[in-house]
Amino acid sequence: MAVAEHAVAPAHQGPHPVDTRPPLRRLVPLSLQHLLVAYAGMATMPLLVGTALHLPEDRIRLLISANLLVSGVATVLQSMGAKWLGARLPIVMGSTFTAITPAIIIGEEHGLAAVFGATIVSGLVTLAIAPWFGRCLHLFPPLVTGTVIAVIGFSLVPSAAGLVTGDGGGGGGGGGGKALVLAAATVLLVVLVQRLAPPAVARFSVLVAMAAGTVLALPLGLFDGSEVAEARVVTAPDPTAFGAPTFVVPAIAAMLVVQLVNMVESVGDTLAVGQIVGRGDDAPTVVRALRADGAATVVSGAMASFPIVTFGQSVGLVSVTRVKSRHVVALSGVLMVVLAFVPVLGAAVAAVPGPVLGGVSLVMFGTVGAVGLRILARADLTDSRNLLTVALAFALGMIPVGAPDFYAPLPSYVRTVLDSGIAVTGIVAFLLNLLFHHTGPARLRKEPAR
Repeated sequence: MAVAEHAVAPAHQGPHPVDTRPPLRRLVPLSLQHLLVAYAGMATMPLLVGTALHLPEDRIRLLISANLLVSGVATVLQSMGAKWLGARLPIVMGSTFTAITPAIIIGEEHGLAAVFGATIVSGLVTLAIAPWFGRCLHLFPPLVTGTVIAVIGFSLVPSAAGLVTGDGGGGGGGGGGKALVLAAATVLLVVLVQRLAPPAVARFSVLVAMAAGTVLALPLGLFDGSEVAEARVVTAPDPTAFGAPTFVVPAIAAMLVVQLVNMVESVGDTLAVGQIVGRGDDAPTVVRALRADGAATVVSGAMASFPIVTFGQSVGLVSVTRVKSRHVVALSGVLMVVLAFVPVLGAAVAAVPGPVLGGVSLVMFGTVGAVGLRILARADLTDSRNLLTVALAFALGMIPVGAPDFYAPLPSYVRTVLDSGIAVTGIVAFLLNLLFHHTGPARLRKEPAR
């Protein structure tokens, strides 16, 4: 019996890699790496909504500051945990692109106050139904989560291309052939550092590529630091600038649909990160993650910001760098809070040229897609039912990416769902998995092992 007890050694001697804290000299640059990768996405959501609603620049800056503040707090909460909140995994949080179109439509019809009110309600609903999602986790097998994560990654590739060409909100884009060369050089730098550098340096491959790419942008004329000189040194988010949140039924209904999509995305991202780091791909962790999503979204609406969700970029970065420590991500959340109050630092981060950010984003989003495919490989794709599920989920989910106006003739409340490739993929994969494996005569058929 003693031999049997000692035959199986624990998976980790000492603290789990997720719980280890790197020394300060590595902790800070690793955290900065997460911040730089996520910043463009966090600034893009409020920027696009504010621009579409014709807000003055000072109001758009307030939206960005509020978004950074809430995202930073949510990232710390998600990575470090607080009682029954937080996955305690290296997960960055931020506002979701899924909410852009609904927020613009609601803002045009009812004002931004209605957007924030609907955001509060959607966060409360997330808190309420998070345990139910945990109990239904068996309905999200690798067939569903792998497909959703793959589409999350691949559907974001065009936004990375937009950063290169200047259509994605990054600075320094629109440089024509020079921008393409700079983006390609950035991707190549990530690859070379991963391949040639020692492991201790390879962990910083994205940061090294962004720093070197920014330097290369100088002689190409693709670096613009004017915003840094013009930015205020210190400011504070002001949630009262847009009035008290209002609660409008159509706005709430639209945002609840968005939040259901966000919950499916969060489930997929949480399970993906859990599998990468070797801990937390279980129902209790998913429930805590969703509760953190809900709590952060409630606070976000109260602070004049938008729904908060897990950031797919963090999945890609953890997979590429293999840095599993949640303390690294928690510090990046603290840095986001600092940026919310010190706009000049945010302007310095935003000065990273668009082609550099685009090149890095191509790597990150492609990695997210590859992680999804790796999870999907655990499903039995020799089963024709599973193959049909993946085929339809991918095909229908990629329509909004390749043909953004495909559903334009339909009512706005329908387009809220169909214009999101992630939403369509999640709905199709979930329903077909139910149809083929959990309903009617299909349950009597022997299902292949997964």
